[in-house]
Amino acid sequence: MSSNISSAQAYWKENLRIIMTYLAIWFVVSYGCGILFVDALDQIQFFGFPLGFWFAQQGSIYVFLGLIWAYVFSMNKLDEKYDVHE
Repeated sequence: MSSNISSAQAYWKENLRIIMTYLAIWFVVSYGCGILFVDALDQIQFFGFPLGFWFAQQGSIYVFLGLIWAYVFSMNKLDEKYDVHE
């Protein structure tokens, strides 16, 4: 019984680490690139638009979709590691 509890706690700890990592990336991209660093990024053109504008309008959405895919991949690996996969 104790090993199941410690295994569940280790699983949850790794799950939270994954979530916090992806949330930090999302924050840096959406808030940092779209708001804080927009002036510096606007010096770079991307498909004819200033890069800061592009991140604020579309880039952060693409990164968010990529993070969803990465989270699914990471959780599948974690589930297999702890033998809780389907």
